[in-house]
This record gives sequence, C-alpha cells and structure tokens, in this order.
Amino acid sequence: MSDTKNPTDKTLSVTPSKTLTLKRPVEQGVVRQSFSHGRSKAVVVEKVKRRVIGPGGDQPAPAQPQAAPAAPAPRPAQPQGGRPAQGRGPGGQRPSGVVLRSLTDDERDARLQALQDAKRREIEDRQRAEEEARRRAEREEQERREREAAEARKREEDERRRLDEERKRKAEDEARRRLGTDERPAAAEAPRAAVPRGEMRLATQAEAPRRPAGTSAGRAGAEDDGESRAPRRAPGAAPRPTPAPAPKPSRAGGEERRRGRLTVTAALTGGDEERTHSAAAFRRRLQRMKGHGHNEPKEKISREVVLPETITIQELANRMSERGVDVIRLLMKQGQMMKITDVIDADTAQLIAEEMGHTVKRVSEADVEEGLFDEPDAEGTLLPRPPVVTIMGHVDHGKTSLLDAIRHANVVAGEAGGITQHIGAYQVTSPLGGKITFIDTPGHAAFTAMRARGAKVTDIVVLVVAADDGVMPQTVEAINHAKAAGVPLIVAINKIDKPDANPQRVRTELLQHEVVVESMGGETLEFEVSAKAGTNLDKLLEGLQLQAEILDLKANPERAAEGTVIEAKLDRGRGPVATVLVQRGTLKVGDIVVAGAEWGKVRALVADNGEQLKEAGPSMPAEVLGFNGTPEAGDRVAVVESEARAREITGYRERLKRDRLAARGASQARSLADMMRDLKEGAGRKEFPLVVKGDVQGSIEAIVGALEKIGNEEVQARVIHAGVGGITESDVTLAEASGAAVIGFNVRAHKEAREASDRLGIEIRYYNIIYDLVDDVKQAMSGMLAPTLREHMLGNAQILEIFNITKVGKIAGCRVTDGVVQRGANVRLIRDNVVIHEGKLSQLKRFKDDAKEVLAGQECGMAFENYQDMRAGDVIECYRVEEIKRTL
Repeated sequence: MSDTKNPTDKTLSVTPSKTLTLKRPVEQGVVRQSFSHGRSKAVVVEKVKRRVIGPGGDQPAPAQPQAAPAAPAPRPAQPQGGRPAQGRGPGGQRPSGVVLRSLTDDERDARLQALQDAKRREIEDRQRAEEEARRRAEREEQERREREAAEARKREEDERRRLDEERKRKAEDEARRRLGTDERPAAAEAPRAAVPRGEMRLATQAEAPRRPAGTSAGRAGAEDDGESRAPRRAPGAAPRPTPAPAPKPSRAGGEERRRGRLTVTAALTGGDEERTHSAAAFRRRLQRMKGHGHNEPKEKISREVVLPETITIQELANRMSERGVDVIRLLMKQGQMMKITDVIDADTAQLIAEEMGHTVKRVSEADVEEGLFDEPDAEGTLLPRPPVVTIMGHVDHGKTSLLDAIRHANVVAGEAGGITQHIGAYQVTSPLGGKITFIDTPGHAAFTAMRARGAKVTDIVVLVVAADDGVMPQTVEAINHAKAAGVPLIVAINKIDKPDANPQRVRTELLQHEVVVESMGGETLEFEVSAKAGTNLDKLLEGLQLQAEILDLKANPERAAEGTVIEAKLDRGRGPVATVLVQRGTLKVGDIVVAGAEWGKVRALVADNGEQLKEAGPSMPAEVLGFNGTPEAGDRVAVVESEARAREITGYRERLKRDRLAARGASQARSLADMMRDLKEGAGRKEFPLVVKGDVQGSIEAIVGALEKIGNEEVQARVIHAGVGGITESDVTLAEASGAAVIGFNVRAHKEAREASDRLGIEIRYYNIIYDLVDDVKQAMSGMLAPTLREHMLGNAQILEIFNITKVGKIAGCRVTDGVVQRGANVRLIRDNVVIHEGKLSQLKRFKDDAKEVLAGQECGMAFENYQDMRAGDVIECYRVEEIKRTL
C-alpha cells in the first residue's frame, strides 16, 4: 500500500509514523478574500462529500466547508411510530440526499460549556456595570454636596469682603467729610451694583438647563445631563449594561493644559471661568510701570564711615555703599593707579570718603594692646631694683675687657678678631653688696642700632675712652645716644697703664662735645681705670652704686613682667632664643609672653652664667626659650593672661606690619613716564645681590645696614634675603635663581645646602668679623665698576706729503715735531685745529723698515686703520690710554 496525493482516493494508506485511517473524499477550491487598502488573498477551501445511505440510494451529500458550526444542529424529527423517518426532512419532505454531520460528544460538551461561560460573563458584566453606576451616583452626590458647600463658603467670603469694603468706604467718606475735602463727584461715590463672581457663576449654571437646545449652553447642559439619563434601547430588546461615562472632550489648542494649578475650588466650580492674573502679578506690574515712568535721581545718603589705620579699596567702597570703580576713578584723578584689592592708608581713605559726601570716624585697631604696657603701680608696691648700666664707646677701646675684669670672665677670648660683635647682658655684685646689670654693646660703626637700643633700656651709660686714642667717631655717637635717652653719663678712661696714655687729652676732647668731668668743674663722674691691670675697678663699681642710689630706682616685682628684647637668635638645638631684660614685674617659667609679632610660653630661663632660673625679677637679664619665632631685637616683651590674647595681639601686629608695607609700596607707585626715565637713567647701574644669614638678629640688622650704605650711582648692593639661623637649601636655591652670593656670619650651611651649592655652583662665604665681610663685599662691588680711562700724551707729527701705494693705500710722510710716535698707539688727525679722525696707527715705517717708535726730528711713514682722507699739513697727535681700576 502506498500514499497517494489524490484527495478522492478512498484507499487505505499505511504510513510508518501515522495510524491506519480511512480518508474521506475531499474537494479543494480557491476563494479570493479581500482586505482593506485594496489588498486581497487567495484562500483554499476544502469540500467534503458525504454519502447518504437510505432509500434514495447512494447519493453524495452537499459539500460544505469543514468548519465548526456556530449553533448546534437541530435534531431530526422522528416520524410516527417512534422510528426515525429516513429520507424526510424537517418539513416532512423527503430529503434531497444531503445529511448534516452530527456532533460528537466532546464537541457538544465544549459547546455547552462555552454557552454557560458566555452567560456567566454577561451576568458578571451586568453586575459590574450596576456597581459602577451606583458608585458613580454616590461620587456625583458627594461632589455636588462639596460644590454646594464651597459655593456657600465663597458667597460668605464675598459677602464679608463686600461688607469690609463698604465699611472702609464709609470710614473714608466720613474722614473726608470731617476734613472738608470731600470733592469727589456723586457719581464716583455710588457703589458699583455688581453681583459677586460666585453668585454670578451659580446663576449662570442654574440657568443653563433652561436655555434653548440649539445654543452652546444648551448643548453643554445636555452633555452634562447625559450621565444621569438612562441609555436608550429598542422596544423588546434585551437590556444592555450601562457603559462607562465617556471623558469630556478637551478644549481645543491645549486650553486645558494652560489652566494652571488645579485646586479643589477650581475643580468644584468648573473650568468654564476665565483665568486671571494673581494679585502679586498685578502689584509687580504696577511697580514696573511706576519705575519706568519715574526715573528721578535718588537722594544721596551720607553715611558715617569707620576707618582703621589701613583699609582696602574694596572694603572702603563697601562701608560707603559706593561702587569700587568710583573710588578708583577718584584715585586716578589724584594720579594714583590702583586696583580694588590695594591697601591705602587712613588719610587717603578719609579724603576719598569726604570727597564722596560721607563723614569719617577714625578708629585704631591698637585697642587690643590697651593695658599691655606702662600701667602705673601703687606707691606701696614699689621696691628698690638694681641699676642697668650700658658700656658704650669706640671699637677696641677696651669695653668688653673692662667688663670681663669686673665679672672675672674672659668674653673677649670668644669674640672673633678681639672685638665685640654681639650685644650681651650680665649681672655682677658690687663691693657695696648691691647688684648691677651690665649691657655690653659693640663699638663697630655698623652697630649703631645696637648702641641706640642699649641706651634706651639703660639707667646709666658708662663711656669708655682709651687714654692713648682719645675721642673717636663711635665715642661721639655714644655721647649722642646717651643724651637722646636722657640718662646720666659716667666716663671711664681706660688703658692708663700704657706708656703713651694721656688722660688729660681725653678730658679736653670731651669738652668739645659738651661733656665736662668733675676734675674740670663739671657734673660728670670720671674714673681712670685699667682693665688689664684691674686698676680702680672697685671705685668704678662704687660710683655706679652711688649714682643708682641717687636715681632711686624702684619697680614692682609682684606684677606681670615687662621687658625688652636685647638680642635674639635661632639655636638649632633649642629653637628661637631671646635675651630679655626684665624691667618690671617677675618673669616665671610657664608664663605666656608676647614680643613684637611673636609669642610663646616660657619653657626655660637661663642666666648669663648658664644657670637655670625659675624666675627673673626686675633689672635681671635672662635667655628666654619658648618663642614660636625669632623676635626682633628691641621689641618690648609683656606677659599676657591667655594664649587667645597672645594670638590676638600678635595677629594684629603682624597684619599691621604687612599692611603698612603694602601701603608704603602702593604710595611709591609711579607713572609710566617716571619708570621710563628711571630706566633710562639707571641703564648702566648694576646690582650686587646677596643672601645674608647670621647668628643673631642684631648682627643681621648691622650687616644689612652696612651693606646698604656702600655703593654709588653705578653699582649697589641689594640684600634679597636676610635671616637668623644656618644656611638652608632654600637659601641656596634662592641665590641660584637670582644670581646672588650667599654670606654666612657666624653660621654654617646645612649638609643639604652644601650639597646643593656644590651641584649648582653657588659660592658660600663665611665670616666672623663684620668689617672683613663689608670689605670683601666692597671689593667685589668695586670689580663691577667701569675703570677710569686716562690719556698719556706721546708726541706730535706733521704730514709733509701723501703717497698713494698700490694695494696698500695712502701713506702719510711725516716728521715728528715733539715727543715720540709709537706703533699701535692711538692717534688723532687734526686739521685747522679741528679733530677730524680718532683711531689707531696701523703702520709706522722708517724708510723701508718697520719701526717700533720714531723720535722727535725724524721722518717716518704712517698709515691709519680704516681711514684714507689725509692731507699735507695735517697734524697727527699720538697718545696712549691707561685704565685705572676704581674702588668704592
């Protein structure tokens, strides 16, 4: 058996993968199915032929598409007798031979189940629609009640507002009537008869259902009432579920979106009212209209401006409520080009503020220092204190040697070059039993500031004058410092043990400076002493003690300490160390002290002999450890109660120092023409940059002062950086960047600095004597000076004839009239007593041979370098130029 493709073949076919079946006769046909947009599709339709077995014979039933019927086929009517009528149709007629296929049990059950499911869904949909209708009715009823309540509240609010306006209007009318200014027309006084907006809207909504059906309002009312009406249905038709309410059509052009914020009141009152601007928008519009219409100039407001000692332009403009550009414009009119961040002093700020119409109140930030110094003590708290004596005089007159003899010490051995280059403070006991504090000052010319500082803190000045040298410049300077400080002067004539000593000469020379000693009828004490032999040292101490008793020196030791920084240095192991002379009160370990722009807590007190102290009383010198930085020599020291006060004071001082430097730099600002003129004038000026590091602050001050004094209009020393402490790597880097030399005074370079100097090729010079440092710098600066050129006349010659030689040029035949003419010397060609040419002599011949020089009376031939215009009768002047090295 085999399969066949003929659909009408009724043979049995066996397929390996299918069961044994009996195929029915099937006919196929093609039907064209049409779709939208002009599309179509061919569909294959199968037709099945059925045979009817009955009296009519074996006739095929009419073919029908093999598809599930939409309704169950009616059962055939049974004939009389209980037997099925074969060959009869439903109408009792005989069948035409076509018999419908009966349903199987599965198909019949599926159809019954589908009908039951459809009925159940219809019942559920009807129940759901009824529930939704009920909920919608409840929601509409609730919205209606809320709308009525909102309308009632709005009516009450409108009525209250109307009553308030009526009451206000009546009050205004009463006020105008009382003042007699009621001139308003009667027509304007009549209130506008208007119904509040809420009532108008309610009336409109109430009248809307009664409008004609053809109007828009009638249509809108019909649409609004559509939800409450029952749906129409045909007579006898089955009731349909109530459909869900359709949403209202949105307004054209996105009007619904432009409605703004949706509020409860807006939702309840409906969306048919016109949207208006808010009251705030109306007020803003009125303000804009008022501002554009009235451009009247504002009245100038005069303010009281508080001015400190220095202030920035920006801060000044803020305090005056003015623009910064206006302040800068005023400064430009005064010839000052400044930025808004520049700092100006109080005087300039006052001029600007007064120019702009403001008043000025000058204040000082120095209020933080009130009560820090010079508070008077009660008379009963004052106790005697030791005198402070300063040793002053010329260099190498024996000041330190005299003090060593008094202290039984050898300070001179530790000083380089045998001269004192530091200021020192010591305390000794006199033969009378009292203590005396000595301050030793250097006598070198560079230490003027040190001597002035010593004279300010002293009670008595001892002027040391060498008997074999007399009064010298630093001696005179010391006398002037003592007179300026207003302290008594005692003269100590030293070195009387020398053979050429002449004390009387010293007394006589002192008279020229208004210093009259007792032996010559004056009031100034004098003592002839010898530091080397120890002569009359006890008499000098007794005289100092007596002078102190006359002065009656007293201080209060029970108060906070005050003093002065005599010297300050940076110790690598101990940090900043300051030699402080306590003048009032008692300085204790643990006190918080302020010195200039530095502050700290006293960690240790060291006496002049190296002994550790717990406290230092009045007139006692001590080294103070614990400062956070190296203070300036000469700064006043005070004890404060807390670290906060110390930070406040030092912060103010540091800021004041910085602002003053900035103000000074700004005040020195020059115009472009001034800078161009200075550049032109100083085109040949040279600078010798230096980086100076020293051991103590006083030495640095003296070195910088001495270096600034040397120099002239051609060369000048410029100290780029000066500081206390060893030479660091940053100092070497700074010197390398600026092309400067590094100088160390009594200090050495760190290991890193030495390595950096070797790598960069920077020279580091060490000194321990100040005049050696100054002399070396002066010599180096002298090498930068242009040498002086001096002419040395050799002789004259007169041109007799000019010879033109081929390939050589013109040769002047000359006779030497006086002196000598040398080859290679400088010459001048003079014609009619006018210098025509200056140059050098290239050739000098005697006959045919080259000559080194030609003496007077002899003839020779001469040729000039790069010059041929020579004539007979011209005079040749021969000379040499010598360079003389200049020094400062």
